[in-house]
Amino acid sequence: MAESIWPDEAVVLAARSGHVESVAALISGSHPHVRRFAYSLCATPEDAEDAAQEALIILYRKIGTLRASGALVSWMFRIVRNECLRQLRLRTRHFDPLPERDVASAEEEMLRRLEAERVAEAIAALPLDQRQVLIMRDIQGYSGRMVADLLGLSTAAMKSRLHRARTALQNELRDPSWDAKC
Repeated sequence: MAESIWPDEAVVLAARSGHVESVAALISGSHPHVRRFAYSLCATPEDAEDAAQEALIILYRKIGTLRASGALVSWMFRIVRNECLRQLRLRTRHFDPLPERDVASAEEEMLRRLEAERVAEAIAALPLDQRQVLIMRDIQGYSGRMVADLLGLSTAAMKSRLHRARTALQNELRDPSWDAKC
């Protein structure tokens, strides 16, 4: 099976300038990569499809704003990641509304954002099978039986993956080397 490659720089440059055929070639050439990345980040195949589709729509609408044609890959991956996070926020909003509280200080808000980003990165680093189970069970709030059924697993296999995911996540978040990165 031949490995597909991202559209070349000439196609990106032509698409940035509004050439219709190049825009179509850019979107169709980017689709397999965007889809694969979405599947690696999102909790469910449905979320991945939605995130990939939204990312390609953003590509179509904003290709003219891309500053450097060599930045296409990182730009698209960031868009996909943001779309997967948006999908996750939409799902979690329906399960556990947060109570209103006093407005946090700017420092508290920044620390909260850094911690949330750290947790999101740790979850994204999990293997796909563990990440799916962890997100569906602990973040989306599905029952163990429902997660197992949705993923075509036995309950025991789902519990095993969930345990491995939680353990890996705890170990990553306890890692003192992260503090050195800040």
